[in-house]
Amino acid sequence: MSEMDSQNINSRDVWQGRMLKVSIDTVSLPNGNSVDLEIIRHPGAAAILPIDDQNRVVLVRQVRHATGGWLLEIPAGKLDDKEEPETCARRELREETGLVAGKLTPMGVIWTTPGFTDERIWLFLATELSEVKQSLDVDEVLTIERYEFDDALTMAINGEIEDSKSICALLRARHYL
Repeated sequence: MSEMDSQNINSRDVWQGRMLKVSIDTVSLPNGNSVDLEIIRHPGAAAILPIDDQNRVVLVRQVRHATGGWLLEIPAGKLDDKEEPETCARRELREETGLVAGKLTPMGVIWTTPGFTDERIWLFLATELSEVKQSLDVDEVLTIERYEFDDALTMAINGEIEDSKSICALLRARHYL
């Protein structure tokens, strides 16, 4: 353990659901204090920014119960058991948008909310798109919308797009385009 790291002294699971697990970790902090932290364990996810051959971003407007309504966001989904992020990205792109990427470029990883969860999302840029059959999961209610890349970037900056993974992907994609 370096001077800047915390050390896990004890961890006990307090709840397990279909996708998440909650634990209480007793942690020794670099300042010498020990604290109990509630941690939401998440398997991770992949999120995809699809851009078509006309430089339009393909977004989904999806019902998100936790937010009380609809969010405009990039396609994304959780990693299945031991699934590689790229495999998940290709699957979610196909399921949610009915698109397949000829080229999938990794754009790094983000921590969604590091204060209380270990969830990481791998971001990908999808290009050279072709259409296939969309196959939504039973809990997915969404519509597909297309925006010019610069318009979508402006929407992320001015608050019209509020989803953090989508904002990060749009900002990072600027580097790759």
